[in-house]
Amino acid sequence: MSEPPEQALRCQWQKNVPFNGKKKKKFIFLVKCTTPFLKPSKQTYHNCIFGQVCINTEGSFRCQRETSCGTGYELTDDNICRDIDECDLGTHNCGPDFICINTEGSFRCRPKDKCGDGYIQDAIGSCIDINECVVHHNPCLPGQTCINTVGSYTCRSNTITCGRGYHLTEDGSRCEDVDECRRGNVCGVHGCVNLLGSYRCECKAGFNFNSITKLCEDINECMHYPGRLCAHKCENMEGSYKCSCTSGFKLGYDGRSCEDVNECEAKPCSQECANVYGSYQCYCRRGYQLSDIDGNTCEDIDECATGGHGCSYHCFNTPGSFNCTCPPSGYTLANDWQTCQDIDECAAGTHTCSVSQSCFNVLGGYRCLAFECPPNFRQAATGSRADASATVRCIKSCQPHDVNCAHNPVNLVTHTAISLPTFRDCTEPEEVVLLRTTVPADPAPLLNATDVFFVILGTNSQIFDVVRRSDDGMIMGVVRQVKPIYGPTDLVLEVSMNYVKSGIILQRNVIMVHVFISEFSF
Repeated sequence: MSEPPEQALRCQWQKNVPFNGKKKKKFIFLVKCTTPFLKPSKQTYHNCIFGQVCINTEGSFRCQRETSCGTGYELTDDNICRDIDECDLGTHNCGPDFICINTEGSFRCRPKDKCGDGYIQDAIGSCIDINECVVHHNPCLPGQTCINTVGSYTCRSNTITCGRGYHLTEDGSRCEDVDECRRGNVCGVHGCVNLLGSYRCECKAGFNFNSITKLCEDINECMHYPGRLCAHKCENMEGSYKCSCTSGFKLGYDGRSCEDVNECEAKPCSQECANVYGSYQCYCRRGYQLSDIDGNTCEDIDECATGGHGCSYHCFNTPGSFNCTCPPSGYTLANDWQTCQDIDECAAGTHTCSVSQSCFNVLGGYRCLAFECPPNFRQAATGSRADASATVRCIKSCQPHDVNCAHNPVNLVTHTAISLPTFRDCTEPEEVVLLRTTVPADPAPLLNATDVFFVILGTNSQIFDVVRRSDDGMIMGVVRQVKPIYGPTDLVLEVSMNYVKSGIILQRNVIMVHVFISEFSF
């Protein structure tokens, strides 16, 4: 091609147009050249076809497409749109379970595993069943129905469908009733009645027919008639019920009522039994108590251990009772079989006192006494033998011209004896001796009236005291024990009775009380 004159070539610069190369994208300048001013004989034209633009080059030109090649293509240097192989370049988006297959202008992802006949692969490569009955048009012959199956399909001849309780006749032309009563034992032990298209069971007593399950079901009489069938407890049974009674009762002859059982006939108690309604009660005789373990056995009560006895000395337990015993000598058991009673050896004549001695009975024994009067005193005459055994009175008897004896205020010395038990609980004073006088307790308001004062002499004043009291209008002295003394022991208590007038002791009587204290408190 000859180069046109410079002045005759008109070229127009176009905007930058992108150019897709094989390796990188470039921008080129498009120049549209025309030669309108050349003479026809010398004018030169490019040979670019429609849809191409002329691009001037040094000493020549080339034709360039006006539009790009589009997705999936690239423009070569020869101005040709060439397919891009995405599979080769690795620009596809197929998953690991797919194979990339290049197509013109694009690519396809094909699963690596192929599905069998009757299945089709979805977009994610899973094999799903093909419903041939829908995909294919009438796959079965006329008179048949297509039924899709997994991976295939079947063709079934069209038949008459009978309802429940009916079946096809042998020729298959119609439906007829099924006699269920002849097809197996549908009602069991109950009667069966065939119905059109169904059946019904004639249930025995105690059963109800369930129209849904077609079975005879047991009637729970105990639940349907609570409190009206049995007196106590009702137990449902197959087709019936059974009554029972609580403990202590038995079923009556009618099979429904409950009668009391006399448990005492079986002798459940070791001693006494009392029947009560629905139960029984065991009782024990005196001296026994019911066992806490079974409530039937009577166990002996140890009255000696529980303190339920009244023995004054010693208790000896026996089955159902107890015995009391007394000290081996000096006592005997009283008629109440509990109290120890002193034996009066002096009255019984079982003592060993001599003729010159007096026998004095003490608690649990006796003493042989022989009281003597002090000097210048003589024994007064005694009234009876009983008085002599307990008391000796000594009256002052002075010798002539004995001045000291005459001035001694003691006029009377009396010896007496008492027997006392051991007072273990001495919280209150115990009165032991009464000293009576003939002096008025409330004398007339006369001058120089005689008064009496009582004094305990010796160390026994810490154990005993004496108080003055009025008795039948006369002054009386009461000797009291204020502290306990544990026997056996003997002591002598000396009490002075001073008759005073105008502050002068006119007379003094001395009482010598011989106290014999027993070992026991009875």
